[in-house]
Amino acid sequence: MSVQQVVFGFGAHTGIDDGPELLRTVQQADRDGLDIFSLSDHPYIGGRLDAYAAIGFILGGTRQIAGFANVSNLPSRPAPLLARAVTSLSALSGGRVVLGLGAGGLWDRISDLGVPRLSAGDAVDAFEEAIVLVKKLSGGGPPVTYRGRFYQVNQIEPAPVAAPPVWTGSVGPKSLAATGRVADGWIPGHAADWRSERYRQSRPVIDEAAAAVGRDPREIRTVYNFTGNITDRPLAATRDHTGRWLGGSVDQWIEELTGAVLEHDASGFILFSASGGAQDIVSVGRWANEIVPAVREAIAKDDRQTAGR
Repeated sequence: MSVQQVVFGFGAHTGIDDGPELLRTVQQADRDGLDIFSLSDHPYIGGRLDAYAAIGFILGGTRQIAGFANVSNLPSRPAPLLARAVTSLSALSGGRVVLGLGAGGLWDRISDLGVPRLSAGDAVDAFEEAIVLVKKLSGGGPPVTYRGRFYQVNQIEPAPVAAPPVWTGSVGPKSLAATGRVADGWIPGHAADWRSERYRQSRPVIDEAAAAVGRDPREIRTVYNFTGNITDRPLAATRDHTGRWLGGSVDQWIEELTGAVLEHDASGFILFSASGGAQDIVSVGRWANEIVPAVREAIAKDDRQTAGR
C-alpha cells in the first residue's frame, strides 16, 4: 500500500459557538498537511452547526484539506439533493469532499423532524439506493430516470462533476454487504479498530459482497475513527482490558498506526478526542506534526523496500 492511499484527519466538534475555533483548527490542520476533517451530522439538535453549511464554509477558508460529514444523516437528506450538495462542494473546492453516509440512527429524533420512520431493513435498502443514485447524478451524461423502492427520479440532468468517494458507517450485515456492492470506503462503527472483533467479523462481509458483483475488495478502503491520548511518556499499556486503544507516546502511536497499515491494510485514520468532546488544537498539532509524518515515512520506506525486492 503506497503512502498516497493512506489518509490522516481529525473529527471536529460542531457546536454553534465553536465556529471560530473550528475554523482555526481546520486551517492549522490544512497548513500542517492533514488530509481531511470530519463533522457529525445531527440536524435534530438545535445547538449544532449544520454539517454541510459548516463544511462549505470551512472549505472556503482552506486550500488542501478535504471535508466530510461523519456520517450524513441520510433520512433527513434525500439522495438527489445530497448529490447536488456534494457535487457542488466538489466543484467549488477542487474535489476536496468525501460523502460519508449512514442508513440512519436515532430514529426517534429523526422522526421528530417529520421524516417517515423506516424499518431497519428498509432503511438499509434506501441507503443502497441512495449511493447508486448519487453516483448516477454525478459525472455528466444523459438525464437520469431512476425507479427504486424509495427514490424515483425522472429525467434529471447529472452534475458535470464526478461523484466524491462514498464512505459508509455500516454496522449490520445487510448494510455491510451494501457497502461491498456500491461504496468506496467503510468506517467501522463504535470507533472499532483493526484489532477488534467487530472488524474481524464485519470486513469479510464487505469483501464477499464486493467479490460477488465483480469488484476488487481492495478498492474499498477502511478508514478508522480513532480515539486516544497523545502522552509525553510511554504508557505501560496502550490498550485497556477490552483491547480498546488508550493512546501513548508519539513513538507508540507511530508503531501502532504503521502496523495497522502494513499488517492490517488500514487506509485512513480520523483522530477524535479521547474525552468525546471538542478536539483541541494542541492535540491536532501534535498529531499532524509529530505522528502523521513519521507514519507516512515508515509506510513509504516499506514501499521502497518492497519495490526493491
